[in-house]
Amino acid sequence: MKVQPVRGTRDFYPEDMAFREWLLERWRQASRRAGFVEVDGPELEPLELYTDKSGPEIAEQLYWLDDKSGRRLALRPEFTPTLARMIAARQASLPEPVRWFNISRCFRYERAQRGRLREFFQWNVDLAGVEGEIADAECIAVAVDGLRGVGLTARDVEVRINDRRLLAALVRHLGVAEDRVPQVFGILDKRDKVPAETLGVMMAEAGLAAAQRQGLARILAWKDLADIDARELATPEVAAAAESLRRLFGFLAAYGIAEWCRFDIGVVRGLAYYTGPVWEVHDLGGEFRAIFGGGRYDRLLGELGAKAMPACGFGCGDAVLGLLLDDRGLRPALAAAAEFFVASAAGDNWTDILRVVRHLRGRGRATQFDLKGGSLKRQMKKAAEAAARYVVIVGDELSAAGAVTLRDMQSGEQRLVPLDALGG
Repeated sequence: MKVQPVRGTRDFYPEDMAFREWLLERWRQASRRAGFVEVDGPELEPLELYTDKSGPEIAEQLYWLDDKSGRRLALRPEFTPTLARMIAARQASLPEPVRWFNISRCFRYERAQRGRLREFFQWNVDLAGVEGEIADAECIAVAVDGLRGVGLTARDVEVRINDRRLLAALVRHLGVAEDRVPQVFGILDKRDKVPAETLGVMMAEAGLAAAQRQGLARILAWKDLADIDARELATPEVAAAAESLRRLFGFLAAYGIAEWCRFDIGVVRGLAYYTGPVWEVHDLGGEFRAIFGGGRYDRLLGELGAKAMPACGFGCGDAVLGLLLDDRGLRPALAAAAEFFVASAAGDNWTDILRVVRHLRGRGRATQFDLKGGSLKRQMKKAAEAAARYVVIVGDELSAAGAVTLRDMQSGEQRLVPLDALGG
């Protein structure tokens, strides 16, 4: 019987595993450069960690199970609830601000499609304990550094930034009732996912009058903070939120990443827990779904059991980013499995071969040899398949003079070297 992998999961063959580890290391480097420290938690969490915040319907989007003790558990779909639980457990002793990052294996039970999988790796960066736009700018700067680290530039991607407080104030200014604002946000979050006609129908079904729909269309056409009409800025809420965004963009300019960032009033983020600035990273060609997503969530830690504290952060999955890097030709070449390959010029002389292998590995050099033995021609072929930089040919010189023949596979040059000097 041929067994297929579970839909929405991946097998990582050597070239895929090498890319995965390369990408995760770039994420770690960007996080550590900014002084964030790595944490992790269990992949299994109590289901109520997710349902208490989002309601029981969230279980339909999760992988969950009843264990042998009758406890209902879930495979983690994201790291933020675990982060909140961990902060709550040691909040009194944690120095502020909390600067944590995590690379999680996450699971979501949703329709598998290009760039969206049921099992994926996600890079999370979170900053808790700091109010004000400087914290949001710090997180965005880490994200941009991560993008640079994998070879992307401001010609490839952009960070689209909005503030939910600004959008909420504008929607209310159009006469939309407070209890309808979350519904409007949900519709706007689908703006790039459904046709404009469908969006209009959804707004009408939500009870928005024609004048309100026209007002939203006018607002969504804004391309810059300077486009905000004076009549909207006349309201204190709109003016305060717009000024907050101006401060944020000022910090981003000071970080030297202004060219990566632009204002986009249409960025909403689907998660209801965001309370302030929100942002997404998109490719400029518009070929892929959002690569990153992040924002401020000042109430979430308190709602998930920790003492209330301001917080912001982001998450980046590996699936869409991997597709973009492939499209841009930025996937790195597979590294050689071995630097040295030890071959025998005189049949299967295992004692001498293993002496050399032991010497090289003892010096920390990646070393292979042909476990099946055979002719020198066969061994040289295996060395080429391993992409080894050097082949060490063991012959009579080892016993006579303690030396071996070292062949440079790039230049083709070879010379006799003392074993003691090999790999030094």
